[in-house]
Amino acid sequence: MRLVVLHDGSDLAEWRGQARALLAEDVLPSDVQWQVGERAGLLPAESSPAHQPLREARPAGTVPREFLTLASTVLAHADARRHAVLYRLLWRLTHGERQLLHIASDDDVAWCEQAAKAVRRDMHKMKAFVRFREVAQPQGSVFIAWFEPSHDILPRVAPFFVRRFAGMHWSILTPTRSAHWNGETISFGAGAQKADAPNEDALEALWLTYFANIFNPARLKVQAMKNEMPVRYWKNMPEAALIPGLIRDASARMDAMVQRAPTQPKKHIPAPLPRQSSALPQGSLAELRLQAGQCRACPLWEPATQTVFGEGPDNARIMVIGEQPGDQEDLAGRPFVGPAGQLFDQALAQAGVERNRLYVTNTVKHFKFEPRGKRRIHSRANASEQSACRPWLLAEIQRVAPKTIVCLGAMAAQAIFGKNFRLLEQRGQWITLDNGIGAFATVHPSYLLRLPDERERGEAIAHFVRDLGMLRSLI
Repeated sequence: MRLVVLHDGSDLAEWRGQARALLAEDVLPSDVQWQVGERAGLLPAESSPAHQPLREARPAGTVPREFLTLASTVLAHADARRHAVLYRLLWRLTHGERQLLHIASDDDVAWCEQAAKAVRRDMHKMKAFVRFREVAQPQGSVFIAWFEPSHDILPRVAPFFVRRFAGMHWSILTPTRSAHWNGETISFGAGAQKADAPNEDALEALWLTYFANIFNPARLKVQAMKNEMPVRYWKNMPEAALIPGLIRDASARMDAMVQRAPTQPKKHIPAPLPRQSSALPQGSLAELRLQAGQCRACPLWEPATQTVFGEGPDNARIMVIGEQPGDQEDLAGRPFVGPAGQLFDQALAQAGVERNRLYVTNTVKHFKFEPRGKRRIHSRANASEQSACRPWLLAEIQRVAPKTIVCLGAMAAQAIFGKNFRLLEQRGQWITLDNGIGAFATVHPSYLLRLPDERERGEAIAHFVRDLGMLRSLI
């Protein structure tokens, strides 16, 4: 019996080198004992590789490329039989069964395919359910995640996180290995314990608030959710603590949604103002608000409930300009009170900025929507509608005279910086306007709410908080 000891049981190069040596010596699969790591006493000393007489080597032959691809994945499986099964496949491929991998009913082939499928599934779950937490350090923040995979997949999944979070310094800890990215190189170390990873960070409350608010009780399918997000992963996901309560209350919340009256506008339509001249509207902010309530410069006033004018101190040092009101803003008559506004408030709090010290407004002052059953679906204002609202925005800027302007979203950014402004390319860059006001643009909170990928959404929210943090010293 030949004992083969592997230092790393999932390393293809190491297993391949040992397997080629065995093939060259014509060692039968039944005569090989595979072992990972040094464990004395498993076999008598005379059975170790050092005491085996070497036979005259012969060429090991070639195998299909698809076998190496399969072997690379199977070696990450946790089953200790993987090395023996793969060597048996290799032996058969090099001893006359060249088409073996195309026989799906073969026991060895079927076992390897199932093992590879399990490894790929585990890799997919790791990409979906890793949760980084920020740890502040003197040289900058490091993001650390704890994950418990079923198989030895970290070396195979780490390149995904390098591509996705190239600008972060991060570590992923698992019971068997750890991966560390310093912004330039990836390194791997020994396994860790859950206690080595942080339990929470500054964005935890914001993330939980966001998760609870996007939960849709009308679309809840518990078994489908558990199939996609198995319960075994919940213990390491902060939002999982909310799931039992959200499931418990889903039925009552759905009944309340059904019984709730549709949000159709009920309003008094004041007499229209005369057609505006090219001059900016005049008066205090309170007077401007009354005048804007009677604006008929574009058709948006007719289906909307009311004008949504800006609010905040009339001498605010910072003005925040969004894009246009949503359903909740239209009903309340105030900017940023709906889901995007709630996320905005949370991000401001995380950034250490008080909203009541900001003047907050929108580029367009009326809610544009498309009726869809009982719902009103947001629709983007076109160029002429934006142009009709521009005098009100310029009048607000003139009355408040802020030292700083923050544009949320592309519509607001282009209203301030011009049509050639590219939000994703110029985000966070300070620009001095002709009137001397310093300004920069970032994404709109509604963009963050629309991101489908949870990891991408969490990182985008953290970036948004960092953008707003630039205002802390300017208040």
